[in-house]
Amino acid sequence: MSNNREQWSSKASFILAAAGSAVGLGNIWKFPYIAGENGGAAFLFIYLICIVLVGLPILNIEILLGRATQKNPVGAFKTLTDKPFWKYVGALGVFASFTILSFYSIVGGWSVAYTFEALKGTFSSFDNPQMAADFFNLKNSSPMWVIGWHTVFFLMIVGIILSGVRAGLEKASKFLMPVLFGILMILVVQGLMLPGADGGVSFLFSPDWSKINPQTFLLALGHAFFTLSLGMGAMMTYGSYLSEKDDVVNASYMVAFLDTVIAILAGVAIFTVVFSSGYDPAAGPGLVFHVLPPLLAQLVGGYIFALLFFLLLTIAAVTSGISILEVSVAYLVDELKYSRKKATLTMGMLVYLAAIPCALSFNLWSDVTLLGTGLTFFDAADFLASNVLLPLGGFFLAIFAGYVWGIDEVVRNLLIGDSGSVYFGNSIFKSSSFKSVFSFLIRYLSPVLIFLVFLYVLGWI
Repeated sequence: MSNNREQWSSKASFILAAAGSAVGLGNIWKFPYIAGENGGAAFLFIYLICIVLVGLPILNIEILLGRATQKNPVGAFKTLTDKPFWKYVGALGVFASFTILSFYSIVGGWSVAYTFEALKGTFSSFDNPQMAADFFNLKNSSPMWVIGWHTVFFLMIVGIILSGVRAGLEKASKFLMPVLFGILMILVVQGLMLPGADGGVSFLFSPDWSKINPQTFLLALGHAFFTLSLGMGAMMTYGSYLSEKDDVVNASYMVAFLDTVIAILAGVAIFTVVFSSGYDPAAGPGLVFHVLPPLLAQLVGGYIFALLFFLLLTIAAVTSGISILEVSVAYLVDELKYSRKKATLTMGMLVYLAAIPCALSFNLWSDVTLLGTGLTFFDAADFLASNVLLPLGGFFLAIFAGYVWGIDEVVRNLLIGDSGSVYFGNSIFKSSSFKSVFSFLIRYLSPVLIFLVFLYVLGWI
């Protein structure tokens, strides 16, 4: 292990940072609209099963690989095996993070822009979602508007990463995550006090089992990967800043718990407003940017609630954005021996430029599609990263842990570290029965289910 590698000041700091990585636009923007389109509680039920059976085991493995090697994804695999194939699997994670940020930063820019518009009181003039949709489409038709706010968002995350692990990533997460949770709780309480809010709560917590089908399961499993930042090397990179005494299992449980709770609370905050106003929860991707602005603005104190919501969305985007960019930065620092400043500026500029075609997908290049797929640059980047690279990354993580590194070696490493908890720490792996369950999940269940997701998103099943 590298003796001069910067580390988190405490396990709590890592948990906040890793939770910040997991808690992003997937929780506040994507989860509510996917749940809305797939029956609410029925989707939530399957999603929770996917988190427990697949998400948690893979999260354990990814963080462990980082802690055990103190390396970025490429370096981690190179440290543990001399088979060249696996370093390319690590490179797949770096490429996935690069690709994700190229479109993620555009949505992050929208979040910052909407926070600014909420501050100006723009949404108070909207009477219905169509007005908000027209406003969104009008702004997106301006290349300078999209690129300008993308630039603002990108400067924010680059500035944080330039400061390093403790002064940048850790400090930002320790400040932003409590603020995020505080804002979310205000919005949840506000939503629950609205007339008709019980419809939103019932939608999210009273399952309609008729809504469950194979597609629901595959969507839920795919989203579990996206929301936990799995398969892109982010958790492995953050895990590489842990010390050997930190318990991976305990940290993994806490990260997954916080991520899931925040997604559910976001659902409560959003669906209570939607149902109280009598709108369709199955509004799709436009739920946050089209439907919510006028609904929030029309509430008593709507100016404050609209501002708080988009500030919440921006914070979530920033905490995830810094973790995604950190993967590529760590790769340059570890493998090419760049200084942090040089690595951050180099990779930041490359990702920033790669995002320009995604930004132009909503205006100048809206008619440009790739290779006859019908997908714009933005849609293609989203599809490639979310539906191909992440499932592949997760699949290979399970294969590596189960068949190359070996379950015995995985468990031995998981037992290293001080859990501080009898029930939720590494001590659970001292049970031979639990070890058998974990082995089954990693060696058989996870690879099969992830592969099915991969086939589904490609349209092969």
